[in-house]
Amino acid sequence: MAKITTSTKSCTVNPLRMSQPLGASLAFMGLRNCMPLLHGSQGCTSFGLVLFVRHFRESIPMQTTAMSEVATVLGGFDNVEQAIVNIVGRTKPDVIGICTTGVTEIKGDDLDGFIKDVRKKHPELAKVALVPVSTPDFKGAFEDGFAATVTRIVETLVETPVPNAARDPARLNVLAGSHLTPGDIDELRDLIEAFGLMPTFLPDISGSLDGHLPDDFTPTTHGGVSVAEVATMGAAAHTLALGEQMRGAAEALEAKAGVPFTLLRRLTGLAAGDELMATLAQISGQPVPPKYRRQRSQLVDAMLDGHFYFGGKQVAIGAEPDMLLNVASWLADMGCSVAAAVTTTNSPVLAQVPSDEVLIGDLEDLERRAEGCDLLLTHSHGRQASERLGVPLFRIGLPMFDRLGAAHQVVVGYRGTRDLIFAIGNQFIATIREPDVDSWRTLATSQPDRVDAPPTAH
Repeated sequence: MAKITTSTKSCTVNPLRMSQPLGASLAFMGLRNCMPLLHGSQGCTSFGLVLFVRHFRESIPMQTTAMSEVATVLGGFDNVEQAIVNIVGRTKPDVIGICTTGVTEIKGDDLDGFIKDVRKKHPELAKVALVPVSTPDFKGAFEDGFAATVTRIVETLVETPVPNAARDPARLNVLAGSHLTPGDIDELRDLIEAFGLMPTFLPDISGSLDGHLPDDFTPTTHGGVSVAEVATMGAAAHTLALGEQMRGAAEALEAKAGVPFTLLRRLTGLAAGDELMATLAQISGQPVPPKYRRQRSQLVDAMLDGHFYFGGKQVAIGAEPDMLLNVASWLADMGCSVAAAVTTTNSPVLAQVPSDEVLIGDLEDLERRAEGCDLLLTHSHGRQASERLGVPLFRIGLPMFDRLGAAHQVVVGYRGTRDLIFAIGNQFIATIREPDVDSWRTLATSQPDRVDAPPTAH
């Protein structure tokens, strides 16, 4: 088991962590016709908006209650009320997701109470779902805000099924963690449907942040799971929770609607793929389709091809807990040694990371521990550390603003793992330098009985 420690530095030098409101906003973007609303200053929303636009390279719907100094002191009810009324009047959303920020949390604004008062004053808002969630950005991290929001969506929008009502055995709820890309969700949907199941993803960013061009412009999210679909999740036969961060939402769904759940902590790697296939086969009662048996065979062959380049390599990883466990465990399976593991927040999965120590810290901590490693894995803010250390960087997670196709990166299942082997394996191969003639001569001089120098060119 890994030893979990927390950095005791007086300040964060190069941040790895992103705030809870950003994670909450991403979760709300997985709902169709939704407008995320950050209850805080304009700067809080502007920062998140720029980060998401740079990563996804798409227009991002986000609004703010625009709290000023006076409003912060006196209370933010008027700002929340006016923001909701304006958003409904101008954009006609089906749902507004309202996230707190540090300034309003410190003030102590009662967001749940605000929502009740707004509904009393404005009965015309009855058809609009309002989902408030507490996401203070002075504690926790991106993954915490995402998880809290999905749990609150379940508690607010899922309807309690009629007692003794028959469940549809083909319906499967899938609670997708923040470490999954739109490409990952598309891959999982195809896989689940191959077993004859009908999945409902929550959140479903594969429809809203997958980079497609909509026929008509909309100021809200133009894809994702609808409020009506979320409401009927209680009628499904089973729930698949992907990532430890989704445990709370799965337990809330089970408590409210009686839907049993299975938690899968990993989706990358041979063993993880086998567990996913076995789970779907058990839920559906169907055998694994031949297509995926072939993909498994391809993955095993890719592992054989790649293990020469992975074996014995020292890697350093900086990521959110669920992604850290997923990637680090797979690299350990491939023969790598996780020399440094840095994350953003505490989680039960950290003890399972295959490293002597997992540090809750920043990118400066990662840089100090990554010296002498063969590969650095983190998001795009790790590029300066990579340059200073002379260690290649493989970009994972969010934000990834200096490469194209971040939303379509796929690392789940047999095919995603196979492609990840090729991507990282090729990066290892690119660092191998062929010896030149002078190197051969030097080696031949030092060890004349063991090395034959190449013939001299005439």
